[in-house]
Amino acid sequence: MAELRAGLIGLGMMGKHHARVLREVDGLMLAAVADATGDPHGVAGALPVLGSVEELIDVGLDMAVCAVPTALHEEVAIALAEAGIPTLIEKPIAHSVEAGQRVVDAFTRNEVLGAVGHIERYNPALQSLRERMAAGELGDIYQIATRRQGPFPARIADVGVVKDLATHDIDLTAWLAKSDYASVAAQVTNRSGRPHEDMVAATGRLANGTITNHLVNWLSPMKERVTVVTGDTGAFVADTLTADLTFYANGVLNTDWMSIATFRGVSEGDVTRFAIKKREPLRVEIEKFRDAVLGVSSDVVSLREGLNTLRTAEELLATARR
Repeated sequence: MAELRAGLIGLGMMGKHHARVLREVDGLMLAAVADATGDPHGVAGALPVLGSVEELIDVGLDMAVCAVPTALHEEVAIALAEAGIPTLIEKPIAHSVEAGQRVVDAFTRNEVLGAVGHIERYNPALQSLRERMAAGELGDIYQIATRRQGPFPARIADVGVVKDLATHDIDLTAWLAKSDYASVAAQVTNRSGRPHEDMVAATGRLANGTITNHLVNWLSPMKERVTVVTGDTGAFVADTLTADLTFYANGVLNTDWMSIATFRGVSEGDVTRFAIKKREPLRVEIEKFRDAVLGVSSDVVSLREGLNTLRTAEELLATARR
């Protein structure tokens, strides 16, 4: 496989992980890194730390990863699009729907590949869950519920918990169900004194009729990343911290009590924890983007999908304000 020259802009916490993976994935060479604020995690190695996206472009790249703060996504992504460089943009696609639309337009106008780094799609537990849902193992899907909570990450300063964390849940829910959101409603609160919300409780309905529930916050001392999908035959529980997938089957409850025998309910059945090959989601994501750049696959989160997710997040915030 020919090596692609990869560039990375943004050397914060996510940039630190991207730098490692870009160096490890076959077919890629980390050719340049950039961050106007320096290299706080010491990931550049022998590479000079460039100060701008323009300097990064001048190095000559086959692909790039944009891991700058959300407020800078639009400026950096459009510059890379105008330079004709395929780019993976960390989620969310931009700080606003209007900015996200300008990013989509730039990549479309220049006929350049762009993708959004919604990394949860590449978690092995969720990938196995999606395959099982598509195979009909749950029958009709009733509800998709997620819980994503933990302590506040000091590195996030420019957006609230909805755009930073809940976008994961919005994207993975629509992706699992293969259906967009038709409606959402939410309540938010701000308890940490920051300018943005740090807790949200949201409900929604997808276009296919599935109802959704999302609890997301930066205020919990316990870290939790759980997705529960309930359907005809039982419920799948995916823990994306451990990449475990468990199935709770509906049991068969026999009764000779005629007055309740016709009630269609459920009971506890067998519980199965699946053995899943556990690969690092970020590595899989970078491999998929590499393959898309090479034209051998298209298993990436498109810019339009990323924009739809951001649009749903903004509607969620709007309902909270109303």
